[in-house]
Amino acid sequence: MTQAVNGDDRQITLIDDQGNEELYEILFTFHSDDYDKSYVLIYPASPSEEDEVEVLAFSYDADEEGDVTSSDLHEIEADDEWDMVQGVLNTFLEDDRLSGE
Repeated sequence: MTQAVNGDDRQITLIDDQGNEELYEILFTFHSDDYDKSYVLIYPASPSEEDEVEVLAFSYDADEEGDVTSSDLHEIEADDEWDMVQGVLNTFLEDDRLSGE
């Protein structure tokens, strides 16, 4: 899976193994000192109304200017790392000041 960041830096296009493109919005990014990694959480820009919105999470490596290229997104494979990311997401969703509700 590869990605490209659109000009407004709040959207990412993911391209799957079959070459299908899907536009995603960036929900938020954060850094974990415990894992010494940065993470991005994204969701489909045009979710279907009958489906629950699926949030995807990746770790990423930015260059010196903070830019992220297609090879910089990494799937999260360790269960303990997933648990940490899920905890951050739950905190974000529960805190009205953070989620903008």
